[in-house]
Amino acid sequence: MSTADLDALIEQAQTQFAQSDTPAALEDAKARFFGKSGQITELMKGMAQLSVDEKKTRGAAINQAKQAIEQALQARRQALADAELARQLQAERLDVTLPGRLRQPGGLHPVSRTMERIEAIFSSMGFDVADGPEVESDWHSFTSLNNPPNHPARSMQDTFYVDIKDEQGQHYNLRPHTSPMQVRYAHQHVKKHAALNAAGKTIPDVRVIAPGRTYRVDSDATHSPMFHQCEGLWLGENVSFKDLKYVFTNFCKTFFERDDLVLRFRPSFFPFTEPSAEIDIQFASGPLAGRWLEVAGSGQVHPNVVRNMGLDPEQYIGFAFGMGPDRLTMLRYGVNDLRLFFEGDVRFLSQFQ
Repeated sequence: MSTADLDALIEQAQTQFAQSDTPAALEDAKARFFGKSGQITELMKGMAQLSVDEKKTRGAAINQAKQAIEQALQARRQALADAELARQLQAERLDVTLPGRLRQPGGLHPVSRTMERIEAIFSSMGFDVADGPEVESDWHSFTSLNNPPNHPARSMQDTFYVDIKDEQGQHYNLRPHTSPMQVRYAHQHVKKHAALNAAGKTIPDVRVIAPGRTYRVDSDATHSPMFHQCEGLWLGENVSFKDLKYVFTNFCKTFFERDDLVLRFRPSFFPFTEPSAEIDIQFASGPLAGRWLEVAGSGQVHPNVVRNMGLDPEQYIGFAFGMGPDRLTMLRYGVNDLRLFFEGDVRFLSQFQ
């Protein structure tokens, strides 16, 4: 191939490269010259058939043509890259004169607000607030609460079990209620006042609430596998069902900021209380007016449970109750599906800030 032919080949390559308006088209054009059957590739293969003197002259000319075409290819690649960068900069340009975007302040989850409200109300009535482990032993979760192994009442509190066993050979579980904290707190309370107890003197009343997360195999519009519960306990020498009615009525009216609430205590069954009662409330006005709504379970603490707390049931008597802060939150804010609280939708949660 003559020098004129090589010059024409260079010009042809430059023209095809210039007409390639995308990186993919440019690679196609490159293959016509540097591919397995490309024109430059064929010329390089033909070098083997030339004599030594021809290789010196023709080889140098072919190499110069190859370098010129490679420079044209690289220049076009850079031009396409610069054009793409310019396009992106144009599309993503910022107006630095605009005011900055402010981050919206966060806030407490509506259920957290309810928990804080519950704690504040009961603290004002002299109750301590106790917190404890969410992975519990079988004894604390069931047996200490007058709910021994194989008791049918356990089926009402199916929970999640951990592959670790306690001293009695029972599997640890994710607590189905916060009642174990009542037992734990009572034991600590008795230990704290061991001197008084040993002397046969009356120890101060056990008065505590235990809010926290709990777990059961349950999921629908009003139940969740993970939910919140708040248990309450008051034990003393002269604590009666009358005190339970007064305390919980006062709590409900304060929580909902309504004096027109009506409460009723409906007979029920719980292994850890006797007698036991479900607590229902009724609003006198509003969208729920006239309907009875269950908000808690309660009852006089069973003597076996008092005994398991390290106290003498002949001397100490009292009541316990358990309520769902999630349900109270639904009633307070008019939400009809519990699952909305745990789906993480900021649009829903921001309404409560």
